[in-house]
Amino acid sequence: MGIVVSDKMDKTVVVQVERLTMHPRFKKYIRRRKKYKAHDEQNACRTGDRVLIIESRPLSKDKRWRVLATLEKAL
Repeated sequence: MGIVVSDKMDKTVVVQVERLTMHPRFKKYIRRRKKYKAHDEQNACRTGDRVLIIESRPLSKDKRWRVLATLEKAL
């Protein structure tokens, strides 16, 4: 689950996924972010949407994810 940060490509969106990990020494939670390119067949997602992505077969050099559902639309 992540937030769409770019929808400038055709049938592709960039989704930023954020997770919390604990620092091994200081025992403090740190936000880690990673960006994934996901396939959006209908070009339905816009920047700011919260989407659910699922792993799939390689669709291009960088695309290995598909948009399964749009959970929340951006304002």
